[in-house]
Amino acid sequence: MFKQSLQDLLHDLKHSEELRERIRHWEEIEAVEAVTKPFPSFIDERIQMSLRKRGIGELYSHQYEAINLAHQGENITAVTPTASGKTLCYNIPVLQEIINDNESRALYIFPTKALAQDQKSEMNELIEEMGVDVKCFTYDGDTAPTIRQAVRKAGHVVITNPDMLHSAILPHHTKWVAFFENLKYVIIDELHTYRGVFGSHVANVIRRLKRIAAYYGCYPTFICTSATIANPKELAEELTGVPMRLVDKNGAPRGKKHFIFYNPPIVNEALNIRKSATAEVNDLAAKFLKNKIQTIVFAKSRVRVEIILSHLQELIKKNLGPDTIRGYRGGYLPKQRREIERGLRQGNIIGVVSTNALELGVDIGQLQVCIMTGYPGSIASAWQQAGRAGRRQNESVIIMVAGSTPIDQYVIQHPDYFFERSPESARINPDNLVILVDHLKCASYELPFKKGETFDGVEVEEVLEFLTEEQVLHHRADKWYWMNDAFPAHGISLRSASQENVIIIDQSDVAHPTVIGEMDRFSAMTLLHDEAIYLHQGIQYQVEYLDWDEKKAFVREVAVEYFTDANLAVQLKVLEEDEKKRKEYAEVSFGDVMVNAKATIFKKIKLSTFENIGSGPIHLPEEELHTNAMWLSFSNELVEEYSEGAFDQALIGLAHLFQHVAPVFVMCDRSDLHVIPQMKADHSEAPTIFIYDRYPGGIGLSKEVYKNIDVILEQVVDLVRSCSCENGCPACVGAEGEAGTNVKSTVLRLVSILRQLKVRGNFDGIKK
Repeated sequence: MFKQSLQDLLHDLKHSEELRERIRHWEEIEAVEAVTKPFPSFIDERIQMSLRKRGIGELYSHQYEAINLAHQGENITAVTPTASGKTLCYNIPVLQEIINDNESRALYIFPTKALAQDQKSEMNELIEEMGVDVKCFTYDGDTAPTIRQAVRKAGHVVITNPDMLHSAILPHHTKWVAFFENLKYVIIDELHTYRGVFGSHVANVIRRLKRIAAYYGCYPTFICTSATIANPKELAEELTGVPMRLVDKNGAPRGKKHFIFYNPPIVNEALNIRKSATAEVNDLAAKFLKNKIQTIVFAKSRVRVEIILSHLQELIKKNLGPDTIRGYRGGYLPKQRREIERGLRQGNIIGVVSTNALELGVDIGQLQVCIMTGYPGSIASAWQQAGRAGRRQNESVIIMVAGSTPIDQYVIQHPDYFFERSPESARINPDNLVILVDHLKCASYELPFKKGETFDGVEVEEVLEFLTEEQVLHHRADKWYWMNDAFPAHGISLRSASQENVIIIDQSDVAHPTVIGEMDRFSAMTLLHDEAIYLHQGIQYQVEYLDWDEKKAFVREVAVEYFTDANLAVQLKVLEEDEKKRKEYAEVSFGDVMVNAKATIFKKIKLSTFENIGSGPIHLPEEELHTNAMWLSFSNELVEEYSEGAFDQALIGLAHLFQHVAPVFVMCDRSDLHVIPQMKADHSEAPTIFIYDRYPGGIGLSKEVYKNIDVILEQVVDLVRSCSCENGCPACVGAEGEAGTNVKSTVLRLVSILRQLKVRGNFDGIKK
């Protein structure tokens, strides 16, 4: 078969009559030359020699600046695009310190095991070429017990992840004395991933780390690296509790990039419904894969990854072997993920379909094409995904295929919003009471608290006294001691509100049941209930039994022409109102709420047409959540001004818009913020829209929505007005109005009432 080059395919895309209407915008980002500087004189000749062997004769300007600042003992945050050589910003200072003093130690923290493995390989190659005795180890759940002692005693560089630091290193610091007594550097890579609940937890883990290091007489230098976000210095300072110097002038070269905005064709003009983004992604990816051009496809969910993967494997099986295109997502076992990463680097794997798990800097080689199934939810995340193509200065293509959601349609039709707006800010709240109390328990177990001692500057005596009353701590002679047998870190998860994951066991071969993955409890309610179809590497499994108490899901391989999707029923009660702004017909409030969620029914959806072909009940207990929320209430007098049912539709339409727009502004996943409309709220009997944090105690997301409500409402107005429909559709307000109802205009009227409120973010007096 005749093979087309990337340039041929780009030419076809550009000049295709069929695609002319679908390609909404084509941005060409020109190649950029490198800005370099010679190695600083203090860098050891052996380090310089090993870099020259790899073809690195000079440093990029940002590397030069970062290495100099680290040498002067400054804490730094380096922020440059994907594949700009950020690794050397910390590897060179660390290796130089160990050459100067062989007792020196460094701790590297990566958000995932995949990244840790990748960095260990790179560091060890550098060490080998230097010919210096520097021991670099990973310390994670996969580290064999036989070598753990050697890592603790002899590891100059220990590479780990926040979960391992939290549950295995800090609670057992007495086994790590030599390490903590000589800890000179702490490296935090992929800083932008530490936001929301995960970031708030990790900030407290760093507080515990600094407390233990200080106990052993060490005050390490912090080096953070990040992808582009609006507030990297602020985030680094909140996460580490130390002042930072920002390095953000990129000196690395960049190949030419083509960034294409692609909108699927309309298939139902009356309802303004477009062809499925998934189907368009399959067709576009197949064009590149058939020509053996390495391609990465990003999808937003595990289910979507598996659906695209199975379709693509079917489309290209005549051209390529079955193992040349693979899936990659959380829940796969480590060995499988390593094998996929290696296959991509070596070129045996031509295509990969991934969730945002591959957004991070794992070295997966020289991909030329990146296709996104929908807008990833934030500008920062979109640029991270785009950075996976053209990593080695070659020409590359990024295609963003819009879904039918309001935010997708808004972004695809307003390219200036995407290309000219600065990326979002990442938010954390380390002082969230639920999270802080958890980590004070861990810190008390690690070292007793003395009277007058703060937790990295936070006054905590009231909390310690509360824990003493609860008989968690014991107060004696001006010290607080842990008084339980078990150590607390074991029961505290950094990544979700639920404490334990559900293990997925494949029992297709009755004699040899095998664990094929895991999932957090909240997701398991809707994805692993009895009779659910669970997809893994393109293979379908049916859940035969979910043992909720034992946290095990038993699955068996099946071949069916549908997947399942479940509904969550949510009840919400206001516990306390902390802040309120009133207007004639509406008010905006912020406070504490109680949420009760229960998975109720599941639907069977046909793979080829996405139509509903059946349903069934789900029998699982209710989950309870005490959290923060902001809510918008409208007066009952206002409802009376609308025709029957029109106000209900407008309220649901506005809630639908908030669910899409609000997460973009607070830079969180859509699942972190939930939006619930109620025609009669329990606390007021008035029509209300609630926006709440899906984490115990809240992590400040709904507070940010409350503070930025004006800006968010402006975007809602822009989004609704820019939609080409007349009365409302799935791409703006979620559905078309019923006969004689213009949902668009009623939603705009509700927004105009809210915009008179001019809510600004003054949070004095709000309970933390």
